[in-house]
Amino acid sequence: MRVYRGRADTIDGDRAVSERLVERVAADREPAVRVWRPHRQVAFGRRDARAEGYDRARELADERGFPPVEREVGGRAVAYTGSTVAFARVTPVTDSRSGLQDRYDAAAADLLDALGSLGVDAREGEPPDSFCPGTHSVRADCGGRPRKLAGLAQRVRADAAVVAGVLVVRDHGAIASVLDPVYRALDVSFDPETVGSVARADGRADPDAVVDAVEGALVDEAAGDTSVQRVG
Repeated sequence: MRVYRGRADTIDGDRAVSERLVERVAADREPAVRVWRPHRQVAFGRRDARAEGYDRARELADERGFPPVEREVGGRAVAYTGSTVAFARVTPVTDSRSGLQDRYDAAAADLLDALGSLGVDAREGEPPDSFCPGTHSVRADCGGRPRKLAGLAQRVRADAAVVAGVLVVRDHGAIASVLDPVYRALDVSFDPETVGSVARADGRADPDAVVDAVEGALVDEAAGDTSVQRVG
């Protein structure tokens, strides 16, 4: 298994790294993991791009200092502050119609293991009106109520599958503040109070420690030797 660490100098460069990772897995059939801290941005999903208020949503994100971008994986808008952690596990596939739920289940279990090692008692599921709403999410009790910490999405090609996600480490207030007007422009229900974080759940919220914990959980020790490639 290959592990990719770090990020490129720009948002576009960073996205190119992730795309090259997928192409490499498809070509050489060796799984790969990447866990990193993306540049500050709001990443919109494909459904957002079709919404009537999409252009206004992009403007609102940009006005608040979050450059708007579009991502390949489905789901609704997510915000990265620089401390937010993104992760992806890419595996070769021979049948794009099978294994979808198994890959989701494995990634969710690994993420829960990582959060447990950081002192967060998390579980699958999400509160109503969360950011990037979906059935593959992770929540934790923060300040007496359940709040969303992470969301998962999956993209499957004929030759490779990508299970990717976002984990809020801290800066939950900044994320809620930018997503609130963005979601209103997109006409998507959103409650800013549902945004949680590792810090809000009283876990170890050092972003580098979170990266290490998630990377360690996602790397499949049974896959054999692990090689590391530095990005940027």
